[in-house]
Amino acid sequence: MTAFLTVLFGRLPIGWLQLSHNRTRLFAAIAGVAFANLLVFVQLGILGALNNTTTAPYALFDADIIVSSADANTLTDGSNVARQRLFQAMSVPGVAEGAPLYMANLEWQRSDGNFSTLQSFGVGVDQTEFLAPDIAAEFNVLALEDTVLIDRTTRGLPGDMLGSISSRTPFIFEANGRTLSAIGTLAVGAGFSSDGTLFTSDQTFLRLFTNRSSGAPNHILLNVQDGIDLTVVVDRLREVLPLDSVQVNTMADAAAADRSYQTTERPTGIIFGFGVLIGVLVGIVIVYQILSVDVSDHLKEYATFKAMGYGHSFFLGIVFEEAIILALFGFIPGLLTSIALYAGLATATGLPIAMGPDRAAVVLLGTLLACIISGAVATRRLAGADPADLF
Repeated sequence: MTAFLTVLFGRLPIGWLQLSHNRTRLFAAIAGVAFANLLVFVQLGILGALNNTTTAPYALFDADIIVSSADANTLTDGSNVARQRLFQAMSVPGVAEGAPLYMANLEWQRSDGNFSTLQSFGVGVDQTEFLAPDIAAEFNVLALEDTVLIDRTTRGLPGDMLGSISSRTPFIFEANGRTLSAIGTLAVGAGFSSDGTLFTSDQTFLRLFTNRSSGAPNHILLNVQDGIDLTVVVDRLREVLPLDSVQVNTMADAAAADRSYQTTERPTGIIFGFGVLIGVLVGIVIVYQILSVDVSDHLKEYATFKAMGYGHSFFLGIVFEEAIILALFGFIPGLLTSIALYAGLATATGLPIAMGPDRAAVVLLGTLLACIISGAVATRRLAGADPADLF
C-alpha cells in the first residue's frame, strides 16, 4: 500500500504511514466510518422505499390529468369528489375523455388467520384507456361480478400461492362478506400502508364497499386530445372547476407533490431524513476525533516541518490524505454490509429496498466531503501555532 500511494501522490504517503503506525486506531477509525456509512445507507434505503411506494400507484394509470379533493395531500387521503365534476370537466375544450376512480383499503383475512391489507382500485371495465397497458390487457374479464386482479407479490403470501391464477383456475377468497374470484394477477408489491394491490370493476368495487356511492369517487382521471398542451388544459379546468373543493394537476405533478409531502411533512419521511443527517454527523465526529488525536500525537513532527518553512497547506495535505484514506477504507465495508442488509430488509418487509449506483456514489461523495471537513477542523490548532511553543 505504501509503494502504491507513493506512486499515486508522487511523494512519501506521510498520512498513510501515520495511520498505519497504530493499527488498532486505524481499524477503529475504519469501523467508525463504516458504521456511519451503514447508518446513512439504511436511512436512505428506507426513504427511497417510501418514495418508490408513494409513486408506484401512479404508474398503474395512463391518464394525463387527475382531479382530486382540495384537501387531498396524497393519492390515498382526502375527501371524495362529486361525480358532477367529471361532467363539468368534459365540457372543457381539450379534454378528450374522463373516468371516475374509486379507492379503498380491503382487509383480507387469509386462510392462515393472518390479515393482508389490499389497496383496491375500481375503474369502469369500458375505460381501460386510463390503465397501464399490462393491467388494461386483462381488465376486460372483470365484467363478471366479483372478479378481481390481485397482486401476486402481496406481502406475507407464499411465493407460489398466486402463481397459477387464470380465468380457468381462479383463486377464490372471501373479503368484506363477499366471495371474490381472482382471475388475473399484477405485480406491484407492498408499501407502508398496504400489503398489496387489487383491481376490480367499479361495479364490483361498489358492491364490495357498500358504504361508497357511485356519485362520489376518490379522483377523476382525464385524458386530453392529441396535440393539446397539458398545462393549457389544466389552466382551463382550474377556471371551470371550483378550486375551493377540488384541485387539478397533471399526473406527473400529482406524483411529485405526493412524494414531496410524504418525505417533508409526514413523520415517517422526516424521521428517516433526520436519520441521514445524524449518520453524517456521526461520521464527521468520529473522523474528527481520530484526526484530532493524530495531530496531537505528531505535534512535534509537525513543528519541525513548520520550522523548516512548510506552510499550512502542507499539513492540510497530510490530514486530507488521512481523511480520504479513512473515507475510502470505511466506505467499502459499509457498502457491502448495507447491500446484505438491504436484501434482508426487502425479504422481511416486502418493501422495494435496493442499492443503486447513484445512491452509492452520493454516499461516497458525502463520506469524502465529511472526512475532508473533519480534517480541516482538526488542523486548526496548527494554523496559528508557533513552532517554538510546540516543543
